[in-house]
Amino acid sequence: MRIDIGQGVRLFVDVEGPGLVPDGPTMREKPTLICMHGGPGFDHSAYKPAFSQLADIAQIVYYDHRGHGRSDPRPSSEWTLDIWADDIVRLCDALGIAKPIVLGQSFGGFVAQRYIARHPGHASKVILSSTSHHMGMERKLAMFEKLGGPLARALAEAFWSDPTPASWAAYWAGCRKLYNTREPRDPEAGLRTLVREEILLHFVAGEKQGLNLLPGLARAQCPVLVLAGEDDPVCPLEDAQEIAAALPAPCSRLVSFPGVGHGAWRDDPERAFPVLREFILS
Repeated sequence: MRIDIGQGVRLFVDVEGPGLVPDGPTMREKPTLICMHGGPGFDHSAYKPAFSQLADIAQIVYYDHRGHGRSDPRPSSEWTLDIWADDIVRLCDALGIAKPIVLGQSFGGFVAQRYIARHPGHASKVILSSTSHHMGMERKLAMFEKLGGPLARALAEAFWSDPTPASWAAYWAGCRKLYNTREPRDPEAGLRTLVREEILLHFVAGEKQGLNLLPGLARAQCPVLVLAGEDDPVCPLEDAQEIAAALPAPCSRLVSFPGVGHGAWRDDPERAFPVLREFILS
């Protein structure tokens, strides 16, 4: 469905599971987990069907960021972290969601970090999965070279320093296989993703270059779980460690996964999903 979040902006939203369930003589309200996808330029489909296993403990809301996927196209002037972060609040207002649990994967984690800074009292909990707080070029290049040799480093440097359709195509063809350490359980998942390349290139060439999300994390007012793969080339472990350190100590929890790349729930679901369940239920 497409939900109007104000001023004629419609986001594609999919909801899994009821928010109210029978519990003896009462109706019990489950927490709402909002899943924000990576990219930018991708859509929410990567979460399906893996996250369905959490539907017994939470109502799950998937959506495509403004301008992405099946959400309505929007002008490039609206492709900013501030707007995407504010859209979480707009979406919750439109759906009547109070105190959501907000999960951001990769680029979705950039959005979630900006959301913490701009709306620190809005969420009940936040999950930052395989994300970064800055460009971190040297860390990226070192990890790509470690995992894929000099060619991978060269392809990564060409794309992240000069994002064009050609450098993106070469990078994705040569480096995508280095993102994860396990063969995908669903090899056709990537084929289902709707990609808007123009958003990706716009963001990487612009706001991504000077990204600095650490200062805003000090404003966090709720528990924040930081998940990181120790073999993630694009959002290296050191970035997650710095994110966790920038959060107020009572709020911060870091869990790292050895032998895991970009998205612990992809590479080590047997360990990652119990961590997510425990955090949601805590």
